[in-house]
Amino acid sequence: MDNKKLRLAVVFLFSAAMAWVEAACVIYLRTLLGRLEPYQPHPLAMSPGSSLTRVEAFREAATLIMLLSAGWLAGRSWRSRLAYAMIAFGVWDILYYGFLAVIGPWPRSALDWDVLFLLPLPWWGPVLAPVAVSLVMILSGILISQFDQPERPLWPRSWAQIAGLLGILLALYVFMADAVHALASGGGEKAVGSLLPTQFNWPLFTIALVLMCMPMLDLGRQIWSQAHPARPPGPPR
Repeated sequence: MDNKKLRLAVVFLFSAAMAWVEAACVIYLRTLLGRLEPYQPHPLAMSPGSSLTRVEAFREAATLIMLLSAGWLAGRSWRSRLAYAMIAFGVWDILYYGFLAVIGPWPRSALDWDVLFLLPLPWWGPVLAPVAVSLVMILSGILISQFDQPERPLWPRSWAQIAGLLGILLALYVFMADAVHALASGGGEKAVGSLLPTQFNWPLFTIALVLMCMPMLDLGRQIWSQAHPARPPGPPR
């Protein structure tokens, strides 16, 4: 096993262990609070602005720092470091839901709703949506981490980067749209904290996901072109 594959395996192992720890902690907390299913009246059990809400926000930020740190330690260039961080995030996210389904009674299906994140506003969506995004992150990260070379840097070209960024912004809007509308309506933090979305904008999210796939497709095309260089035309007959 070469170094790149070994680093990839270690990142997978770290992310899986981290996913189990977080899933177990979430089950403990939800059991103590009697809220095993997130989608219920007053879904955010902690009142907005409370000290525990701030603790939870810092915990989420700390989780991102841990995943970025794993990528930084595994990579050898800024490209591979970001790639390994993407892999770590994607594996952690997917296995987190998988372990939750194994440990507890939720989620029962990939279409169950969840509060995905709290920063800067609550993100809502069916479990399938973040899992799809995480899968794209894993595949893109694997391509970069395994094929990037100092003499042949591998990174999406400008058009693919722009498409991917637009896809990310669009997906963020879909996840936070209900919270943004609740805040804009004048309801304040209380309205945002008691929000229970009833519809997920799958058409808009699908467009966002396709755009986020553009960097991955561009990476695949670059790798294919490097492995199968075009032959110069032969002499005229």
